[in-house]
Amino acid sequence: MRLDALVQRIACAALGMALAMAPLQAQETQAPEQPAQSQPPGQRRAAEQRQAGEGLPRLPADATTRHKIDLPGRSISFKATAGTLRLFDANSGAPHADMAFIAYAKEGAEAGRRPVTFVFNGGPGYASAWLQLGALGPWRLDMTGDAARPSAPPTLEPNAETWLDFTDLVFLDPAGTGYSRILGGDEVRKSLWSTNGDVNSLAVTIRRWVQANGREASPKFILGESYGGFRAPKIAHVLQTDQGVGVSGLVLVSPVLDFARFNASGSVLSQVARLPSFAATARERKGPITRASLRDVEAYATGDFLSDLMKGVNDAAALDRLSRRVADLTGLDPAIVRRLGGRVPAEIFAREINRAEGLVSSMYDGNARGLDPNPFSPRNTAEDQLRLGLHAPITQAMVDLYRTRLNWVVENGRYQFQNEQAGRQWDRGHNPEAVSDLRSAMALDPRMGVLITHGLTDLVTPYFETRMVLDQIPTTGSPERLRFEVYAGGHMFYARDEARRMFRADGERLMGR
Repeated sequence: MRLDALVQRIACAALGMALAMAPLQAQETQAPEQPAQSQPPGQRRAAEQRQAGEGLPRLPADATTRHKIDLPGRSISFKATAGTLRLFDANSGAPHADMAFIAYAKEGAEAGRRPVTFVFNGGPGYASAWLQLGALGPWRLDMTGDAARPSAPPTLEPNAETWLDFTDLVFLDPAGTGYSRILGGDEVRKSLWSTNGDVNSLAVTIRRWVQANGREASPKFILGESYGGFRAPKIAHVLQTDQGVGVSGLVLVSPVLDFARFNASGSVLSQVARLPSFAATARERKGPITRASLRDVEAYATGDFLSDLMKGVNDAAALDRLSRRVADLTGLDPAIVRRLGGRVPAEIFAREINRAEGLVSSMYDGNARGLDPNPFSPRNTAEDQLRLGLHAPITQAMVDLYRTRLNWVVENGRYQFQNEQAGRQWDRGHNPEAVSDLRSAMALDPRMGVLITHGLTDLVTPYFETRMVLDQIPTTGSPERLRFEVYAGGHMFYARDEARRMFRADGERLMGR
């Protein structure tokens, strides 16, 4: 999932900065540039510190444990491996990162035929815990209602919707997240925290894991959420063209595919993209919703709404029409909508729709709400209830999972569920979009399938934004190979039981095609 959505959107508006350095060439190397024993003592000590991660103690050796979970109508026996893969500089042999992973493999399955899915979240700066504990893994943490409170107990239960029935799972934590460590200095960090460096490091990690586990013949899938959905097509393309690893399919959860197209200041397209999610939030408070129930809003957004937006703020008739219609669709005070010229920012919608109750909507689900700490402030100062309310329970659940179930204990290290420094310092380079990578990867392999999923009440990455992007992509091969599914719920729609079940069914359909 993405780092603080508002910071992300503001940062994206200032794009244009060129990539500061070449992509990380994170190939494994057998030896340092100069044998350690032939170096002077001072240099030898420095080299040893680099190899050990600048003096940090080594992470534990890989640990494999065996488990069985009883689920409705079935039981699953599986082995779990927690460990790391170390990445090195291709030229000097200096270590760049220890990439932490948790791999789950079903017992008794034929590895060469069984799919394996590589999973990561986004941010950038998040570990893969959202997807592991919320949707896919063998154990699950409740993420709804009172469970989205920092003091909620981090209790894991068997996950009836785990994907282990039909695919093995490898959860990857990008450099600087979870227990993954950056071992080099500032230049290594800058590279790993850039679009290209991040993609290359994860692609190398995937190839290394495949080789180490003899899974060359397995169908391979990549599943990423939010910024993870942005990096996934890029990783697939790098695997195909550079690492020599084929990809059978992609699953993109609440993705951002094109940062530049929608996020410029005052973007008319952003207004069009958000409106259906605003309306979905308002309508769901009156009863269940589906995408079909929002067809009128989608038609208005790309029709009269867009037309009146393009007429500009000085056309009084257009301003009056769109202000009245937007107020009607969103449930906002017409006076507020008119004062905003019918152009409602998501953060203002999140507060104003709840103003009478003293609450603020989560940007990650318009119908997950928290208390407003400063109800008389002109600005929305509330912490996001869904994202930050779950920060502590997820972090503690992951630490406990590693210690008590996976037998992989890090004595002198912090599990970083979210690395805010990575999000602040991330270098997106010039024109950050993943649409061209998606098109190229699908064109190279006509058998590769893609499933793109969204939640209706997600105010961070609106489903209609992705739909507008996909409408501009020509069909390559069978139109059935790219599916777009929208469920009730927000950015982490899988927090809701019915959406999680539907998501699992759609994933199984992709991997069984």
